[in-house]
Amino acid sequence: MPGGLVALLDDVAALAKLAAASVDDVAGAAGRAGFKAAGVVIDDTAVTPRYVVGLPPSRELPIIWKIALGSLRNKLLFILPAALALSVFAPWAVTPILMIGGSYLCFEASEKIFEALSGTHHAAEVATIDDPAELEARQVSGAVRTDFILSAEIMAIALGDLPDLSLGVRAAALGAVAIAITVGVYGVVALIVKMDDIGLHLSGRSSPALRTIGRGLVAAMPVLLQALSHLGVAAMVWVGGGILLHGLEEFGLGAIPQAVHHLAEAAAHASPVAQGVIEWLVGALGAAVAGLIVGGVIVGIMHILPRKRPVSAEEHA
Repeated sequence: MPGGLVALLDDVAALAKLAAASVDDVAGAAGRAGFKAAGVVIDDTAVTPRYVVGLPPSRELPIIWKIALGSLRNKLLFILPAALALSVFAPWAVTPILMIGGSYLCFEASEKIFEALSGTHHAAEVATIDDPAELEARQVSGAVRTDFILSAEIMAIALGDLPDLSLGVRAAALGAVAIAITVGVYGVVALIVKMDDIGLHLSGRSSPALRTIGRGLVAAMPVLLQALSHLGVAAMVWVGGGILLHGLEEFGLGAIPQAVHHLAEAAAHASPVAQGVIEWLVGALGAAVAGLIVGGVIVGIMHILPRKRPVSAEEHA
């Protein structure tokens, strides 16, 4: 009996070690995959607050909660199964899809840069809705649709870093990425949206220090949103360019990626300090330049080149 108990305890210990190793594998894979999706995550964080602008402050957090639930549903019920099926039945399609997503990121970033330089902006289509409930439903629906696109890019980028793992580990890692990113993004969005309210509350306190902090939070709100916008653009063009360079290597077209890599190594060797940081920075700048070139071409095709105007019946006559 004691021998059987010892054997049972040994089995339990072995299973515990196996489970711990599996958790470590999932955590490590999720961490690597989530880091590669940083550009889209930052953009998602920067985009979402606009959907609660102009709505009653009492409804801001409930609306963010609804958007977060819609985002999680998108990732877990639709995108994750589709991504896993793709990795099993058509793994060859992952790189082209990633490159399409990377091109889209480059286009989005380049378009924002073009608009900032030219002073032109796309006017948002806003419908006049008197019913607050209908307006709220419209805003949530629009945010969830936008999030679906960004979430698909996040999951595709994450999947691209999990090719050699078992299906179970990939599923668990993608699920962990989906939950962690959703909680992180919408937790930060909630703080950003309520930062001015927190600042107003603190500015009315009796303590001079709290009043100063409160006024600082209120003043920092527009600066923070602007900084997030710029950071999102930079991250999109860097991540998108990096995806494209990696895709070129996968297709055997490694001249440009190798040139960027050699340039980064040369810059690191020429620096007496922080060689790793220099190599990463030059590599990221190279990826960003590649992203700006691709994005600029797409922007030119979409917005600069003249479009053929349809001929009206009167002109045809």
